[in-house]
Parts: sequence; C-alpha cells; structure tokens
Amino acid sequence: MSTDKQIFARRESEARSYCRSFDTVFTKAVGSEMTAEDGTTYIDFLAGCSSLNYGHNDPDMKAALMNHVSADGIAHGLDMFTAEKAAWLEAYEDIILRPRGMDDYKIMMTGPTGTNAVEAAMKLARKITGRRNIVSFTNAFHGMTMGALSLTGNAGKRNGAGCGSLCGVTHMPYDGAFGDGVDTLKQVEMMLDNSSSGIDAPAAFIFEPIQGEGGLNAASKEWMEGVARLAKKHGAMLIVDDIQSGCGRSGTYFAFEGMDVEPDMITQAKSLSGFGLPFACLLVKKEHDIWKPAEHNGTFRGNTHAFVTGRVTLEKFWKTDEFQSKVQEKAVMLTTGLQAVADVVPGAKLKGRGMMQGVDVGSGDVAEAICAKCFEKGLIIETSGADDEVVKVLVALTVSPENLRKGLDILLEAAREVTENNKIAAE
Repeated sequence: MSTDKQIFARRESEARSYCRSFDTVFTKAVGSEMTAEDGTTYIDFLAGCSSLNYGHNDPDMKAALMNHVSADGIAHGLDMFTAEKAAWLEAYEDIILRPRGMDDYKIMMTGPTGTNAVEAAMKLARKITGRRNIVSFTNAFHGMTMGALSLTGNAGKRNGAGCGSLCGVTHMPYDGAFGDGVDTLKQVEMMLDNSSSGIDAPAAFIFEPIQGEGGLNAASKEWMEGVARLAKKHGAMLIVDDIQSGCGRSGTYFAFEGMDVEPDMITQAKSLSGFGLPFACLLVKKEHDIWKPAEHNGTFRGNTHAFVTGRVTLEKFWKTDEFQSKVQEKAVMLTTGLQAVADVVPGAKLKGRGMMQGVDVGSGDVAEAICAKCFEKGLIIETSGADDEVVKVLVALTVSPENLRKGLDILLEAAREVTENNKIAAE
C-alpha cells in the first residue's frame, strides 16, 4: 500500500519545507540510511539537522527506551523528581561537566526545543543585569520564536514575524563577516566603547561557535575569546549557543573546548536526547541561577523518554575519548572529500570545522541544483547560508567510513554534473 501524498498538500501547512526538497515518503531509518516507501535507500547527510548525531535508531538507546515504556515507566513528569532524570543528571555531571572543569554549572530544563533554551537565556540575562539590549551577530540563527528570532539575522526568517516587534537586540559583525582582512572584533569593541554609538549597555552577548544555518561560518579561537573578554568588560552575560555545533558535532563535545571561554550560559538541544526526541536545556553558572520557583516554566520541561536515551548516549559515546577520536578522524576524511568537491566548482571554498562542514559554491541556485542531483542519486543533503549558497554536511557522527566515502562520492559526482551543465548552458 502506497501513501497518497495529496494528504500533505491538502492538510499540512505551507510552512513545511524539507519535504519539498525530498519528495518521497520515508518509512524506515537505521544508522545513516533512510528507506523510502518504494524501497529506495538514501544515505543521510542531514541527520535531522544535527538532531541525530548518533544516527537513526541506535540499538542500545532503542532497547533502553522500549524497556522503560514496557515497564510502565513515567511518560511525562513535568519537573517532578524521577529516577530517569536523576540518572541522566548524574551521567551528565560525571561524564560531561566534571571532566571539563565545569562543576559550577546548574542545568535548567527549558522546554522541548532549542529556541526554548535561547528564550530562557535571554530572559535570565535581562533579569540578572537589569538591562534589555543583547548583542547578536550577523548570519546568526537562534530560533523561530519571537525572542530568539530577534537575535536571528536571516531576512527570510525574520519576515515570518509579520508586523511583530523584533527589538532589544544589536546585531554586530561575526568573525570574518567582512572578509579575512577585517578585524570585526575590533569594530565591535570600538562601537561598545563609544558612548555616542547609540548602543545601549548590553545584557548579554550571544554567538554560535559555528553558524549552522548562517553558512557554516566558524569563529576563530581568538574571536571567541575576544567576545568573552568584551562581555566581562561590559558587565554582560556571555551566552554560547551550542545547539547545532554541540554534542560532538564540532569534534569535541562543546564547540568551545580548548579555548579560554567560560560562558555564563550554554544552550543545548538537537542531539541531547541522542534519539531524535525533543529535549533542550540551559546550562547556567550557579551564581546566575536566580530564578524563583515557577518563574520560568512550561508543560514540557524535561522529557522522561529523552532522559532514558540521553543517558545511554553519554555512557556509550562519551565515557572515554575513543568516540571523540573517531569523530576527529572522520572530520579529516570529510575535509578531504569536500575539498575535492570545491575543486570542481569554480570559486568554491570550504566552510566550517569538525563534522560540521560544507562547500560554499557561491550561488544558491548552484547549491540547490547540486543537492537536488544528490537526492536523485541517493543522498540526502541540504543547503545553508544567507542565500542558501553552502552545501552543508551534517552526517551522523557514527557514520561508517564506507558510507561517508560513498556519500562524498555522490556529492562529487553531482557537483561535476551541475558544473558541466552550467558550463554548457553558458556557452
């Protein structure tokens, strides 16, 4: 029996997007492969937009979740104490926080998605400082709810707010925004130090270490450390949005590891559950946890099923350095494969770092054509950037070297065909 796709057009909102690029009905997914209703199998270089860093249906997470459900375990507990929450908190404390010298953070369950974590961070920064203005950066993407959207740079996303007010934010240039020869950090500092710049004293600075939706712009160590210094200088909170670049995507668990950056708050979501289940939280320095009970709440704060799978994720992948080392090895493979793609597209260049890389092909039309050709050949991959000019790879960190190579070969073949077709059309 085949699904009548007309039901989607008939009843689903026009806001749907991914299905427009991948026009098939999926029925099964394992690891880094998705299977459609017609039996076609695709290599997945999207991984739920980095919500599936450990692939589809990890067997150990699946078994733990099935055991929890079959034993009538708690399905929804608001923010009550549960054994599953305690187990996840202990695992996160022992495996993630303490080994990284981060024992002075508390964990706030904010709601099911990344934008909820960002909203909580904004609200708390303003409460702590008594200030309104938040400094965000060009090409940023922090979420689609009104507060988080005010931090977001993309005009298309912002236009979705209609006449809604997107205020209380100053947008500054991200690292490299004006090219390699321009020190944007110096520009930001000059504006903030100028008492006649018109910029109100900031409550917070917020940035993504690697901008996912913004085009895989990766901030340098020096730039991130500089923003941290400016936040301290101006008495502002430093918020690191590690939603898409976190949970190992950058090559380390947090994308700012190894840098002299000590955020006041860190947003986490995407692959926090490890299984694609909604789960987001905000890490907050203990001295900043000034909430009163229920001052910031919501029905879905903490997902018990996500606690179950998230604990398995931590214990299976992050107890030792072995998984991280393998991720970093695959990142080298990814860089090599993407460089081959860049070499066949005139003017193309690599973007990003770790397992969050892509190729800027200079045109949204070219990037879209390459991704469409990839899908025809059995590869799911998307674009990003201000004009969708970057072909972005977000493959699962657990992808086999064979599937990684196979997917990169498809991408290279697609890029060659699109480039050749464009050359013939130009002639």
